[in-house]
Amino acid sequence: MSSAEQRATAIAEALLANGFCLVTGAMPPGEIEAIDRDLAPSFENTPFCAGHFYGNRTRRFGRLLLRSEHAEAFVRHEAILQAAEQVLAPACDTVQLNLTQGIAIHPGEVAQMPHRDQDMWRLGPGAAECLVNVIWPFTPFTRQNGATRIWPRSHGLAAREDPPDGEGLPIEMEPGDALVFLGSALHGAGANTSSDVRRGMIAGYCLGWLKPYENQWLAYPPAIARRFSPELAALVGYRQHRPNLGNHEGLCPSVLLGKGPSRNCGASDALLPAQAAAVAEHAACQRRGG
Repeated sequence: MSSAEQRATAIAEALLANGFCLVTGAMPPGEIEAIDRDLAPSFENTPFCAGHFYGNRTRRFGRLLLRSEHAEAFVRHEAILQAAEQVLAPACDTVQLNLTQGIAIHPGEVAQMPHRDQDMWRLGPGAAECLVNVIWPFTPFTRQNGATRIWPRSHGLAAREDPPDGEGLPIEMEPGDALVFLGSALHGAGANTSSDVRRGMIAGYCLGWLKPYENQWLAYPPAIARRFSPELAALVGYRQHRPNLGNHEGLCPSVLLGKGPSRNCGASDALLPAQAAAVAEHAACQRRGG
């Protein structure tokens, strides 16, 4: 097992045990500085959000893979992505990118209402783990400037219980660190009582058969996704989820990214092995006369 695989397994085990994991030194300073520089105009020009959940003193914007070429390194961080795949694998064939979002919490912002992100899908608490989120700080996250609060062990079946008391555990961290947490874990941004802006990004991964928070095909239409690596294009949705979900004309949507024609092609099965075997046996039985 490689060092990345070992680290991924350790992250996944911590997620399932506690609902979150702080990964220190996950990204070198140069990468943080580069993406923060690329996103500076968006942080400057994006209006404050409207609504108490998003935050009236908070700026948010998506499509980070389009705004910075450095975003791919965060989205495809080897150990963290592998950990997300390990956690979500019991309920899906492949994972997909749920969102990328730049977030800047300005002085005067109040604490966000504690919530569980995967409640957006209404699957029922404790049904399955559907989502793994990663917060990457571009500036130090402190208790004073609104560090994300986590309620440890509030995930999974614990989500069926009454919300835990207290204000949660503020996760203080430095640029280059990563806070990884489950979509079923209770959490919320803290209040920014400082004079500094708390700035960073979030990337999330969800089950490949769910509708993602950010509409990836509008964020990255084929003309944009053709510039992506095959692995990144697959992560944003240009692949099928077996059996046959997310197809284009009965084919994997990756056909839209190639140079050849994508029309007038016959549909092709995309089945799980057990399904393919059962269908093949049924077809063979029919050919033998039942």
